[in-house]
Amino acid sequence: MEHAKDASSRDARVGAVERIHVTPDTGGDPEPRESVEAVAGRGLKGDRYFRGEGIYNERDDLDPSDVTLVEAEALEAAAEAYDVDLPGGAHRRNVTTRGVALNHLVGERFRVGETVLEGTGLCEPCGYMASHADQPDAKAALEHRGGLDARIVESGTIAVDDEVVW
Repeated sequence: MEHAKDASSRDARVGAVERIHVTPDTGGDPEPRESVEAVAGRGLKGDRYFRGEGIYNERDDLDPSDVTLVEAEALEAAAEAYDVDLPGGAHRRNVTTRGVALNHLVGERFRVGETVLEGTGLCEPCGYMASHADQPDAKAALEHRGGLDARIVESGTIAVDDEVVW
């Protein structure tokens, strides 16, 4: 049994949480947080979606997610290729990671800090995000690297510098 445990921990991949943002009001500006409480089936405390008040809650043709993630490396690549700068949560994602291939986590469970998430789909950029980013190439810059939609499977705290393990 010990051998299996050693093998699985050796095979684990680890990244990190670089930034966290919540947006308390629909259409409002994302606010940085050092940590946030993630509640299974609800979302992140302090975010509009936790209260069921986001644009994805208001439209029947859109599926809301509990939390959204984006790779810091994808934001850096967007800046390099398209001269698009998305500071301060302008990308409209909750958690910015480093060292995590988020596109590979669709359908997978993974841990972020104390919280267990499951990737439910790619979070492709939309016109709504682009309009808030106020940069004409923002949508094109994040095409196929816009991040990951996820549901919270097990509640817990997510904090800046927490490990992301899959």
